[in-house]
Amino acid sequence: MTNIAVLVSGGGTNLQALIDAEAAGKIENGGIRLVVSSNPNAFALERAAKAGIETAVLRRKEYDSAERYGEALDALLREKEIGLIVLAGFMTVLPDSFCAKYENRIINVHPSLIPSFCGEGFYGLRVHEAALAKGVKVTGATVHFVSEVVDGGAIIAQKAVEVEPGDTPESLQKRVMQNAEWILLPQAVSDFCAGRLSVSGAIVTRQE
Repeated sequence: MTNIAVLVSGGGTNLQALIDAEAAGKIENGGIRLVVSSNPNAFALERAAKAGIETAVLRRKEYDSAERYGEALDALLREKEIGLIVLAGFMTVLPDSFCAKYENRIINVHPSLIPSFCGEGFYGLRVHEAALAKGVKVTGATVHFVSEVVDGGAIIAQKAVEVEPGDTPESLQKRVMQNAEWILLPQAVSDFCAGRLSVSGAIVTRQE
């Protein structure tokens, strides 16, 4: 059984998708054991508490460097014997040393079809604002492993979502979450915990 930690900063909609998937038996050989928030007021903490999941708060400003923050997070994860880290709207950039230590054990979901609209500065509604400003007809979501490069890790899965006439950043964000993020992320987590994912360089393959 793989112990999962979910890192959050806000409302926790993707966390809820994972909680619901686990409750429905859709996360094979894995369970959420810890939710860590960079924001003490994140609603995601309430979602975790309601589901009976242990929580912790680690605020970046309470550490004098990113390295110290990474060390504190690492110590917490080791204490809980965490085998997989899932970033679900986590707004604190993890230090390179942390990403290297947990190589191919950190999964993130990004609300676009990488390599479009990704990297530094592309998060939350900004991604969907950029997509609409560019006039794309199709967007979507990407689940990928986390590396030292922001949104640069190996891609696990992607799902396309059509942009509709009259879309606002908010309406597009909601559709991408419902039709892509909440489907892709639990499946990727289940595949990881069940040992179905293998990584070779930048390529992830899935075994049945």
